Amino acid sequence: MKRVLLLLLTAVSLTAAAQSDFKFGYLSYQAAIEAMPEYATAQTSLTQLKTQYAAEQQRVETEFNAKYEEFLDGQKDFPPTILQKRQTELQELLDRNIAFKQQSQQLLAQAEEEALKPLRTRLNTALAKVGAERGYAFILNTDQNAAPYLNPALGEDVSAAVQEALSK
Repeated sequence: MKRVLLLLLTAVSLTAAAQSDFKFGYLSYQAAIEAMPEYATAQTSLTQLKTQYAAEQQRVETEFNAKYEEFLDGQKDFPPTILQKRQTELQELLDRNIAFKQQSQQLLAQAEEEALKPLRTRLNTALAKVGAERGYAFILNTDQNAAPYLNPALGEDVSAAVQEALSK
């Protein structure tokens, strides 16, 4: 019985000692990315690209609407074969427009990923540097309420330190 009690007391002592050395950092990853000067440049480029895709989407919609109105106006006068041909053309145009819209959304997502990749790499390097310098076990991303409670005795907000590391 004494051995069990001694073992339990030793385990509690080791746990307490380990907890006193355990430190972690935390920050909002998204806020850190958005604070980088390159983020504004990337967002400007992405906004321009989105505007170009939106303008093209509007152009193809206008073209489709004009052809559809023309079809509706002449529909009663068309022989059945021409009516069928025009319906097929409209359906193909609609299908191409839908495919373009889906493709443009994928390309925009890919462009955003490529634009932010160097920023994420740079931020991850800064996080690793700050984590190593301060002896953290890890740095926690607090975005999306991932950590509703952080013990301030064990953790430290590293936002300022990361911004300083990024500015060097």
